[in-house]
Parts: sequence; structure tokens; C-alpha cells
Amino acid sequence: MRCEARLYRVALPMRIPFDHPAARRRTADSLVLSLTADGATGIGECAPRRYVTGETTGTVEAALRAFPLETVFARLLDTPAEQLLAELREHGFRKTFSVDGGNNLVCLLETAVLDLLTRSLSLRLDELLPGERRAPVPVSQVLDLSMGVTEFLETRGPFHFVKVKASGDVDRDVRTVSTLRDRLAPGVPVMVDANMSWTPATAADHARRLRAAGATLVEEPLPPRSWEALRTLRRETGVRVMLDESVCTLDDARQAVAQDACDAVNVRVAKNGGLLASLRLVEFAREAGLDFQIGVQVAETGPLINAGRALALHCPDALTVEAGQSDRFFPETIVSPAPVVDRAANTIGTFPGPGLGLRLNARAEHWAALSWSPDDAWRPVPPPEENS
Repeated sequence: MRCEARLYRVALPMRIPFDHPAARRRTADSLVLSLTADGATGIGECAPRRYVTGETTGTVEAALRAFPLETVFARLLDTPAEQLLAELREHGFRKTFSVDGGNNLVCLLETAVLDLLTRSLSLRLDELLPGERRAPVPVSQVLDLSMGVTEFLETRGPFHFVKVKASGDVDRDVRTVSTLRDRLAPGVPVMVDANMSWTPATAADHARRLRAAGATLVEEPLPPRSWEALRTLRRETGVRVMLDESVCTLDDARQAVAQDACDAVNVRVAKNGGLLASLRLVEFAREAGLDFQIGVQVAETGPLINAGRALALHCPDALTVEAGQSDRFFPETIVSPAPVVDRAANTIGTFPGPGLGLRLNARAEHWAALSWSPDDAWRPVPPPEENS
């Protein structure tokens, strides 16, 4: 029975940039993994960011190379797909496959395995998730530091929810929020994402001014897990706080609730350790009375996009959903069919199945880096010109 894996280091150039206080992005920075077991293939993706989970594509690749991949293939070959999916839903990927690694390693492996299993059963991945599916899903628009507010208002509507990336100049941010509030419908929330750039000394003043200008929430205003300072900020200013980088695990979320440190959490599939762990975080947020957003990593390239959409389709109670901007960033993608957003309505719908509904196309081979087989383990993939 044939078993093989292929790893792609994807650094697709972006047609337009994306800037925020924690990073400037001009290319994708993802790992994509293809797993083939006895004729069935699945693809997965992670998008590690050092400032979020401490991981990079380099550290995740090293962890993958050290991981006993043959144990994954053994389960795939020896366990009926329905049974293995049931184990994954009950126990999660990390426990089912004994993965001792970071969240992005789990995400990379899990998305590929889930795609393979559901594809083999002719199921769409979102059919595994509980609850009714909704579509179309309204998505938020993000004003980052590469675009002015006037251009944003003229080109990025219609607006359901707006996120503003903080600039480091609170006067500018107040002007931006005031302009948005004047031009947007009254019911459209405006959130300012500080990406950990404020300090306890400045946060209260910034939050009060932005709230007075019309901001509905602030996201991750302080260095990660500043529980006491976050609690003080909320109590002194009345501002609603969404946490992102502070909540990478379910234990983080429990701590945030215990410390009265937030009103909402940003759930992102790669950051939170895969689709199944993200689902558990959503369920915890509901139980704890927190709002939540289904977010994305900037410049996801394929499998992660549809994994996040699978979750979003089953979360009608999400505060908002981010669909990303892969259609704007990448004129050519590495997957077919390319994930789309209905820009006339700024909504997303269901994706085709089975699995994640995607296949790697010929453009992906440019980014192929390593291949794995039971006999040779990991080895470099020759450049495309050497493959002819």
C-alpha cells in the first residue's frame, strides 16, 4: 500500500500589501502538506506567526521532520475512516495521534488528515461539524495601514463589520474611527485591533478616546496575557475587549474568563491548533458567555481558508467572520478551485466537496520542498527544472 507525503513552503508574492503594528506582510508564509495513503489524498496547511504562537515555518518544518509520520499512516490504513473520524471528534487530533508539538504542527497534520478522511467518504468537511449550516455568511472588512480610510470606504463595501488596524498614532486612529462612524450604517460595529502595541500606561486613554469616537471593541490592546491590566482596562473604561494572541489554547481562554479579562475571543484555525480545537474553543466561549469571531491568518493560501469557512458555516452566532483576502492578494493560487468571496455582497458560501473541496494545482510544484516515503523518510524535492 502506497504511503507518501509532500511538503510545500509557500511564499506566494502578494499583489497588495498588508500592514499592522505587529508585522508587515508582502508574501504568503505557509506550509502546505499533502498526505497520500492507499490512493486517498488530503491536503492541509498552517500559517505560523512568531508573534502569535512563537512558531515559524522553520520551526514547524523541523517539528514535522522529527514527528513519526508513519504512525499517522498506520492509523489511516488500519482504522476505518468512520471510526477514526469519531475518535477525532471525541478526543481531538493531538490526543488521537499523540502529537507533542505546537498548534501549527497540529493544524498542518489535522487539516490534511481530515481532508483525506472526508474525501474518502465523499463528505464535505463541514458536514462533520455540529449544528445547522448557514449560508451565505456576511464577512468583515479590514482597514490595514497600507490603505487610507477614504479609499477603504469607496472600494471595500458593503460593510457588515469593520476592523481597523491601529497605527501607533492614537490621534490618527481616532480620526479614522470617527470618519468610519460618520459614513457607516449605525448597526455596523467598528473594532480597533492594536496587535499588542499599547501599554498599561497608555491603554486607558486610548480606549476612552476610541470608544468616544465610536469604536465598539478593541482587540488585543496589551502584551499577551496581561490579565490584571486587561481586567483593569475593562473595568475603568467600559471598553469591550476581544483577545486574540492571548488565547491560543483552551487553558488560555479559561484563564482569561477567570481573570475577567475579555468580552470576546478571536478563533483562528491555525493559531488555535486546528479545526477541532477551534470548535472546542467556540463551544467554551458560548458556555462562558463570551462573544467570538472566526478569524484568519493573513495570506492563507488554500486548505486553511476552507477549514475556517467550514467552522464559520456552523457558527451563526459568531460576532463576525473574517474571510481573508486571498482573492485580492493572489492573482494566481496554488489550489483549484480558488476560494472566492462574493464581493458584491461581502459574503461567503458553501464550498464544493468532498473534503475541503480543493486540489493542489500545477503552480504548487514551484513551492515543493520535501517528500516523504516509508523507505526514505524526508528528502529534498529537486527544483522543477530538474524534474523535466
